[in-house]
Amino acid sequence: MTSATFDIVIAGGGLAGSLAALATRQRRPDRQVALIEAGDTFGGNHIWSSFESDLSPEGAALVAPLIAHRWPGYSVRFPAYQRRLASPYQSATSARLHDALVAALPEQARFLAAPITEVRPDGVRLADGRDLRAKVVLDARGFREAPHLDLGFQKFVGHEVELEQPHHLAEPLIMDATVAQEDGYRFIYVLPLGERRLLIEDTCYADGPLLPAAAIAARISAYAAAQGWRVAQTLRVEDGVLPIAMGGDISAHLAATPAGIAPIGMQAALFHPLTGYSFADAVALALKIAAHDDLSTLEAMVRAHAARLWRHRRYYRMLTKMLFRAARPAERRRVLQHFYRKDAGLVARFYGGHSSGYDKLRILAGKPPVPVWRALAAIVKD
Repeated sequence: MTSATFDIVIAGGGLAGSLAALATRQRRPDRQVALIEAGDTFGGNHIWSSFESDLSPEGAALVAPLIAHRWPGYSVRFPAYQRRLASPYQSATSARLHDALVAALPEQARFLAAPITEVRPDGVRLADGRDLRAKVVLDARGFREAPHLDLGFQKFVGHEVELEQPHHLAEPLIMDATVAQEDGYRFIYVLPLGERRLLIEDTCYADGPLLPAAAIAARISAYAAAQGWRVAQTLRVEDGVLPIAMGGDISAHLAATPAGIAPIGMQAALFHPLTGYSFADAVALALKIAAHDDLSTLEAMVRAHAARLWRHRRYYRMLTKMLFRAARPAERRRVLQHFYRKDAGLVARFYGGHSSGYDKLRILAGKPPVPVWRALAAIVKD
């Protein structure tokens, strides 16, 4: 059995783990960091999108090499209206993240196609018997069962396609909710990645995690045809089931990760409770990990950060609960249609988790999209 020793070992080379390794390597080159991924590439098979305003200047600098696409605005479509919002939007790719990590990490610190059999406070054991020792272990292996959290689900299947002709879509269409409402609140998300290339993603805010990928793929094909887009070939497929948070006991959730191991990323419930976006959270925590001086207190810092952010986002969980519990599945579209009438700055701050007190009042102002009695019942229900 072979072994190696590092300052930090990160179990899981997805978004959160990869960004933590990248930030630490860039800002603390004296620290020895190992990154372990069960798959063949770091970051998996994903595109992560965000508003430019979601990130601090330091965060923007960290991920600048990962951003493959930028647009000055985006559009939404609902049965009652169509609207463009002038908020810069961007997408990072897992391919760029992988390349950045290969360039930043020494070969002996990169572990690919390396399934993990044990994660301990003092290290990680791989399936091939290698044992990696560490002063700090970060667990970034993604979201698992969460019995202490009250969750809904955001389910999606995305097809990156090459068209026979140009699509003439200049900016993202991040929500086309004019489609038939199935399995909760359903919308189509479209990113223009080239003159004839699109990512078309079918998304549902649903009560259960079942993902009928074949049926959703057929809906994507039907949507493309309805837009007049003739698909020449499908280049890439991605899918996922993301948690959407309505409530729960964050202390009990974090305690499910054994003491001595720091949970990061989705495992630490670091995602926007309503949108499910996790990119900005992963960037922010990566920078905090890299800046933390005392490795002996790094785990405590990470856990405190996750608990503090959960408390800060109580308002967003309340809105999520209203969406899922006050609005019947076929009515959920009306809630988002009501929200997207607000000004672009309010919407951007909402996505970034930075809503002001006045924003919060304005979001709830106006004619309610669901009956008031049901909204109040949803808020007070345990």
